[in-house]
Amino acid sequence: MNTTAASEKIGFIGLGLMGHGIAKNIVDKGYSLTFLGRKNRAPAEDLLGRGAKEAATARDVAVASDIVFICVTGSREVEAIVRGPGGLKEGLKKGSVVVDCSTSDPTSTVALAAELKPLGVDYVDAPLSRTPKEAWEGTLDAMVGASDAVFARLQPVLDTWAGRIVHIGDTGDGHRMKLLNNFVSLGYAAIYSEALALAQKVGISPPRFDSVIRNGRMDCGFYQTFMRWTLEGDRDAHKFTIANAFKDLTYLESMAGAAGIANPLGNATKNAFAGAFATGPADQYVPMLATHIGKVNGVDLTPSKDGKRQEV
Repeated sequence: MNTTAASEKIGFIGLGLMGHGIAKNIVDKGYSLTFLGRKNRAPAEDLLGRGAKEAATARDVAVASDIVFICVTGSREVEAIVRGPGGLKEGLKKGSVVVDCSTSDPTSTVALAAELKPLGVDYVDAPLSRTPKEAWEGTLDAMVGASDAVFARLQPVLDTWAGRIVHIGDTGDGHRMKLLNNFVSLGYAAIYSEALALAQKVGISPPRFDSVIRNGRMDCGFYQTFMRWTLEGDRDAHKFTIANAFKDLTYLESMAGAAGIANPLGNATKNAFAGAFATGPADQYVPMLATHIGKVNGVDLTPSKDGKRQEV
């Protein structure tokens, strides 16, 4: 870390599955960090033990920081953090940068950037790819929407928690690309789930299905983490909730509508997740879509209790 970067004071809001790991890496690599605590005290206590400071409100985070990262569920939460009572907007100073690492609606992102520009504040979107494991290890992927100058300023901080950083374009482009990225990955999830249900229905078990796909041309890292639920009962292999998947696909639908493009596969993927989201439970992760699709088609894709699915 160079001396110019070391002078940046960092703020962080959103200590969830991804945010805790990101914040941990920022403070561990020498930056001054002020964070907003939450009801789950474990991440806050961990960061305090690493030398970070806790603030009572988003406004207080802004006052203490030059660059503020937000990592929450989506645009409604981000808007409340920026605009709400005691929000960032009340404490941001000229020259500050706000970086939204959430998966947000690009329309909202562009509107917030326009709102903060008269204050001399830059607004950047830097959504994430990969999982909480990579967040903790500091090897996430980030797709960044920012001007060249602001990106250059941010890159040393991004380097503390991201292994692969792509400057995709201007503000808004990061979130546009993230929705496209999630369309591809969640589309795979919907296809895998339907294929597994059909396979089981015609007498081909998940292990037999996997024996053909794995190590073939259709294999990939996403497939491997997705299948660990059905094959092994590993609920933590891909910790991205069905609720967030459904939210992201509604954002994709909105983006496609605004662009005037037909998005039938996106809508079909959204509807696959809508059913699983509506029937719960609330703590389902994306690989559990296979169990839901199986159930509605009269086949059992629930992993065995010992985590080992037997050949049938």
